[in-house]
Amino acid sequence: MTKTTSNKVMTTQEVAARFNELAQQEKWFEIQDEFFADNVRSIDPQNSPYFGYAEGKSAVRKKGEDFVKRIEAVHRVYTSEPLVSGNHFALGREKDITVQGHGRIQINQIMLYEVKDGQIVLEQFFY
Repeated sequence: MTKTTSNKVMTTQEVAARFNELAQQEKWFEIQDEFFADNVRSIDPQNSPYFGYAEGKSAVRKKGEDFVKRIEAVHRVYTSEPLVSGNHFALGREKDITVQGHGRIQINQIMLYEVKDGQIVLEQFFY
């Protein structure tokens, strides 16, 4: 299903703006519901102790849910405004959280998203 506004496919700028609105409210699963394509891919750095690779909307959802279940405390989270270029947008994300099996961790990352036909087809994290 392609997301539309006024009967047209949302631009990358429009997707990024709505994404940012939800991200500032920490509504990450709502972002997935609203924008992730059925064939979305989610890529973390190779050898990440926290996440791996997931492909497909349900697998990406499970990846996030599995991690959220292990969060014991949130000390600070911050998401920057998006930077849009072509069919990509990127945001900075800082997390200071306590995670079961890892203790208190701080992750400073760049989150990169690729948009095609108004849907997110790729999310890639650099940390």
